Amino acid sequence: MTIDDDKAELRRGFFGRRKGHRLRSHQAALLDTLLPRLALDVNAPPPAEVGRLFTIPVDQVRFEIGFGGGEYLIAQAQAHPRTGFIGCEPFVNGMAKALAAIEAQGLTNIRLHLGDAVPVLDWLPAASLAGIDLVYPDPWPKRRHWKRRFVQDRTVADMARILRRGGEFRFVSDIPDYVAWTLARLLRSPDFVWTAERADDWREPWPGFVRTRYEAKAVREERAPCYLAFRRK
Repeated sequence: MTIDDDKAELRRGFFGRRKGHRLRSHQAALLDTLLPRLALDVNAPPPAEVGRLFTIPVDQVRFEIGFGGGEYLIAQAQAHPRTGFIGCEPFVNGMAKALAAIEAQGLTNIRLHLGDAVPVLDWLPAASLAGIDLVYPDPWPKRRHWKRRFVQDRTVADMARILRRGGEFRFVSDIPDYVAWTLARLLRSPDFVWTAERADDWREPWPGFVRTRYEAKAVREERAPCYLAFRRK
C-alpha cells in the first residue's frame, strides 16, 4: 500500500507525536510572537511569485521538509542570504528551537509551516522552487508502517510539480531500506533523473551540507549516511 491509495488519511505527510518536553518560557513565547510573522497561510491564495513570500529580495526559493531542530535549515539560510527558505516541521519543540535560532541570528530569509508538508506541497505554485531537501526523515521501519513514509509515488509527483526544470530533490538517510525505497520511487518517476555518476556521489554529502544531530548519532552508531540527489527533468 502507498500514499496513492484513495484513503485520504494517507495524504498526511507526518505521523507521530507533535510535542515533547515542556518548552522554555522564551521558546513558548516565540510560538505566539515570531511564528505568526513567519508562518505561511496555506488557506490563502498562493503568491504568483513565490519570492514575494519574503520581506527581502531573493533569487530562488528552497523547501526543507521536516527540519527537526533546524540545524540544517538555519545553516543554509546563513550561508545563502539571497535564497529564500521554506521550512516545514510538525513537531512543536523542533519549531520552537528553530525560532530561537532565527531570532538570535536575525534571519530574514526563512518562512515556516508548523504542521504536515502535504498542504504546503499542494499550495505552492507549479515550477516555483529551486530545490527540496528531506534530511533524515522518519524511516518507519516496520512493514505495516511503510505507507507512512514521506516518500511515496504521490509525493514524488507533488514535488515534481512545484520544482522548476533543473531543480533538485535531495534526500539523506542512514537507513539502507529507506534509501532503497526512495531510490526505487525516484528512478521510476518520469520527472526525475538521479545525478550520481560514481559511488562517492552518494557516499559523500553534497557541497555545503551541514551535519545534523541525527547524522552525528548515525555516525556514532556506525551507520553510514547515504546522500541522494535527483534533478527535475
